Amino acid sequence: MSVSVSGGSTSNPIYYLSTCFPRCLAVPGVFFCARMDHVTGMSLADAADQIREDFSWLEDWEARYAHIIDLGKANPHLEPHERTEETRVRGCASQVWLVTGWDDGRLVLRAESDAMIVSGLIALLGQLYNGATREEILGFDAKAFLDEIGVSGALSSQRTNGLASMIARIQADAKALPAS
Repeated sequence: MSVSVSGGSTSNPIYYLSTCFPRCLAVPGVFFCARMDHVTGMSLADAADQIREDFSWLEDWEARYAHIIDLGKANPHLEPHERTEETRVRGCASQVWLVTGWDDGRLVLRAESDAMIVSGLIALLGQLYNGATREEILGFDAKAFLDEIGVSGALSSQRTNGLASMIARIQADAKALPAS
């Protein structure tokens, strides 16, 4: 693969991606925005539409699974001090740590798991919920959305329960924020 960058040419797509998209992380075979400053103004409905569009190109469960694994590979790690009992999500078979905060009334979510597929699922939830308001989070039917894009149906019962626990934790954190 050869791409042109500002009149020059390089055969290194990682160089191209990091030059053209400096806020994004490029891993061989994966392109993932590690910092999503550009989506903080995006509504949860808009984020869902974008994810729906991304998944519409994936023809079967194997492609969806591979995409979720790629999201997991590119999911930025938490700092060691952030992986605590307080941030651990209960109800997941794998270890999952979820750190949430609020910036101007919008969710800032970062998470990590010790299992690649779960790391991908939490990265997907990050794409969906990052930048959402309390009201958007509490009014959104994540289970129906994940069913619609074909994620929920192919997960084992343990993974489905874990995904529900992650969503419940995000919603609980949103409920804890005073209404605006």
